[in-house]
Amino acid sequence: MHIRRVLQELLEGKLTLEEAERRIKLFSLEELSPLATLDLNRDLRTGAPEAVFGEGKGAEEIVEIARRFLQRRGRCIITRLSEEKIAKLKEAFSGRARVEVYPAARLVVLKAPDFEAVRTGGRVAVLCAGSSDIPAAEEAEVVAREMGCDVLSFRDIGVAGIHRLLPALKSIIQEDVDVAVVAAGMEGALPSVVAGIVDIPVIGLPVSTGYGIHGRGETALFAMLQSCSPGIAVVNIDNGFGAGVVAALIANRAARFR
Repeated sequence: MHIRRVLQELLEGKLTLEEAERRIKLFSLEELSPLATLDLNRDLRTGAPEAVFGEGKGAEEIVEIARRFLQRRGRCIITRLSEEKIAKLKEAFSGRARVEVYPAARLVVLKAPDFEAVRTGGRVAVLCAGSSDIPAAEEAEVVAREMGCDVLSFRDIGVAGIHRLLPALKSIIQEDVDVAVVAAGMEGALPSVVAGIVDIPVIGLPVSTGYGIHGRGETALFAMLQSCSPGIAVVNIDNGFGAGVVAALIANRAARFR
């Protein structure tokens, strides 16, 4: 819940002064261990949720961090998880929380039984050039939805069969989408094509799929950075989380003034 909404509910008498004060504390940090300090109110301060980066953390540590987030905020987003860690989370929270698993993205969202995400009205499209690019694209989709956006998903519509792109572009225009995330590996051409047609911001998401020299996303990254189509911003290779956050921030602000 954004600070503006908290203040509005205070004015409308829906919140007490004490409850409003509790919600808008700017720096609500909780030290869980020497390795983890939880930024519990990041979404209040920045509009983007705190997430747990699963790589490099032990399964037990992830479970404890997730437990604390559920207690305090009702939701925990955990990225870059192995199958073993996903299984551990399912075991630890089965029957105690909703466990939403996105295996392609290696991502889990845990929610308390009574947690309901606030819908903002923001509209995000996520386009995926090839099936190999789905993990990064799905990460962006999940994050944008968790930030309250409606997400349109279009997969396997790369430039090798450019005619597949046309129905997606038609839907984007008809649905009055606010921003598009375009994931592509190989030569990374799809974001440039999309940005040359639509009148909304495009976030290029380079993906580490390809052959040979610079085939782990570098070529796609360089191509997006060098695009001759204006209106493209680019995140780092495979950074679906970052792409989803930026897209949702843009879409949510657009929705506020729609």
